[in-house]
Amino acid sequence: MRQPQTLSCEVVNKVQTKKARGSWNPKKLLYSKKLAPYLFVAPFVASFLIFFLYPSVETVRMSFMHMEGFGKETFVGLDNYARLFNYHFGNAVLTNTVYTLCILAIMMTVPPVLAVVVNSKLLKLRNVFRAAFFIPSLVSALIAGIAFRLMFSDMDSGLFNRILHLFGKESVAWNMGYGTGILMMVVLDVWKSLGINMVYCLSALQSIPSDIYESAEIDGANAFRKFWYITVPMLKPTLVYIFTLTVIAGYRMFTESYVYWVDTTPGDIGLTIVRYLYQMSFQRNDIGFGCAIGIVLLAIIMLINLIQLRGFGMFRKEND
Repeated sequence: MRQPQTLSCEVVNKVQTKKARGSWNPKKLLYSKKLAPYLFVAPFVASFLIFFLYPSVETVRMSFMHMEGFGKETFVGLDNYARLFNYHFGNAVLTNTVYTLCILAIMMTVPPVLAVVVNSKLLKLRNVFRAAFFIPSLVSALIAGIAFRLMFSDMDSGLFNRILHLFGKESVAWNMGYGTGILMMVVLDVWKSLGINMVYCLSALQSIPSDIYESAEIDGANAFRKFWYITVPMLKPTLVYIFTLTVIAGYRMFTESYVYWVDTTPGDIGLTIVRYLYQMSFQRNDIGFGCAIGIVLLAIIMLINLIQLRGFGMFRKEND
């Protein structure tokens, strides 16, 4: 009888390899060094493409169109951008600029000082004060705005008018004056944002080595000199971060205006760039013009931040 031929080791290995390739195992994909990184990055890439890149490109395209809703489109070139040279848009840019400058003056000075105070070992109940400053940042700007609108009421029962009465002053219609309107919006934003910026400075302050302060004390430096020559320079990256966030928040501000002037902005008091965009796009159904406003707003914010980053020296290479 004929003996069955024995398979060599080489043939057996080839057969097993083919079987292994043919069988699909999901775990192998997750543990694959080549494929696994792409699987983990895929959700972020998909969300970036869908919710950021596509809307951005579409906004640029629609800014060159005259649109009646989302159906009819007519190419108008730069006409939408030319329409931006009007009285209302100029007032909106001025309001945002004045508002942002006021917020910057406060946020670049008060939070570092507060961080030093609540970080001092001489202060009792430090955690209580930290929580008291931080809690307002957790409150919705809309809810806080309703409370502040009642406090800034033009009636005699309004909180701030009652304070004026204590000094013999008459009641003020806060939302009917340009200066008082800016004051209302600034007070609301400072109350809400001061605590979170203080926490940023506090976290950076606690990373400064104590040896530096001890050396300064040995050299005879007082509290002000330590703050000015040690704390402020060491907080520079955090202050640049706060500056950038404040500029972005200042120019895209909407809620602080909307809670005080819900329907209209008399004499353009409280009219901001984003509110003007909202009025043109959704109330007057001029979406193409609204897209042009959004593109110009983006350009303004980018230009200001590039200037401030260059001014702070963030583009310079540090010497080794």
